[in-house]
Amino acid sequence: MTAYRVAQVTAARGAFELTEREVPRPGPRHVRIAVEACGICHSDALFVDGALPGVTFPVVPGHEIAGRVEELGEGTEDWGYRTGDRVAVGWFGGSCGHCTPCRQGDFIVCADLKVPGWTYDGGFADKVIAPVDALARIPDALAATDAGPLACAGVTTYNGLRRSTAEPGDRVAVLGLGGLGHLGVRYAAAMGFETVAIARGAEKADFARQLGAHHYVDSTSGTPVAEALQSLGGVRAVLATAGNSEAITATVDGLAPRGELVVIGAAPEPMAVSPVQLLMSGRIVRGHPSGTARDVEDTMAFSVLHGIRPMTETVPLGEAAEAYQRMLSGRARFRMVLTTG
Repeated sequence: MTAYRVAQVTAARGAFELTEREVPRPGPRHVRIAVEACGICHSDALFVDGALPGVTFPVVPGHEIAGRVEELGEGTEDWGYRTGDRVAVGWFGGSCGHCTPCRQGDFIVCADLKVPGWTYDGGFADKVIAPVDALARIPDALAATDAGPLACAGVTTYNGLRRSTAEPGDRVAVLGLGGLGHLGVRYAAAMGFETVAIARGAEKADFARQLGAHHYVDSTSGTPVAEALQSLGGVRAVLATAGNSEAITATVDGLAPRGELVVIGAAPEPMAVSPVQLLMSGRIVRGHPSGTARDVEDTMAFSVLHGIRPMTETVPLGEAAEAYQRMLSGRARFRMVLTTG
């Protein structure tokens, strides 16, 4: 096969088009992956819209990639990969290895972080070339259509919870029940947290409990979310998966003393949090990025162990435009995944 397909956008906010390109060879410390599945993340809109610095067109989005190693470039021998190995690549698409965060071992905040779809062509394609340090091995028990979303949505929620100050038995809340939140609730319950799900509408209560939530807070009920959380005794941590600054802000006063707000839902508007809200109870607000390739492997292993899978809708690569619009509209249940088979 001398050509492969990509779903690309040629200008900011442009329409997707399916086109063919010549199959490239991987350079030093890179591999070529035959893509089997790629999830569609809301963050892909940042690239499609040209909203981040350094985005160049045409853009091939996609940072929830699952496939098989097809060809190895020079300098990859010591990494132990062979052709045919199943691998995933998420938001963490490689690091520079020499900036201060990298030298401290904090690769996910690399000053020159590589992100598929931003710094190189992403997974809305039959093939993708990625740095070898971006690869995460996929367990045999995990389908490619599940592994792709776990490389971004999964690792972000899993890492956000396990790196929070909450300990098993503590009460934690997950804000939102979408592509991130439905996984966050399942991970929180599996980690041994007393889990509170927060979403809009009383009709979502049964679904939240099916995911493993012990409590449900309807943010449209008329009772302030913070008051509802405090009626339960307050929460040690809130994992804010909803990309809505007002909804995130509404949870702050529901934190217990020394409680922590972990923000993973992206929103451009500022949050209205006052110093007094933080000072008097020693509360913490922090943003949490995704996770390295090793973190992705941990996420997938934990998911297999506890039977956790993302809820997905799969569509062929040729229907990328329709799938992307379904994601933007909020109608996806809960992760759109492109397949190449």
